[in-house]
Amino acid sequence: MAVAIHTGIMDEQVIRETLEKEGYFKIFKWCDSAGTHYGEHTHPHHEVRWILSGRLRIVEKGETLELMPGDRMESDADTPHSAYAPVDVCYICGSRN
Repeated sequence: MAVAIHTGIMDEQVIRETLEKEGYFKIFKWCDSAGTHYGEHTHPHHEVRWILSGRLRIVEKGETLELMPGDRMESDADTPHSAYAPVDVCYICGSRN
């Protein structure tokens, strides 16, 4: 089941340091304009999305999550999901084995 963790943390440096300590690699900031849609796809690694600003809607395993600033969501490797930005959004992404 897809779960969002409401961390309340929106400081980019704190998020990056936290993810590095947890073994994430390929940590980067990504921003999408309102209306951006990513059709269903997968990633080869365990993935995290941590919202800095805006909102991101993720559909995974039939569940829709509305991610807000400070929310963190993790997805297992090879898990089909789609994403939609109803408003401008920026978030930190990371991968781990």
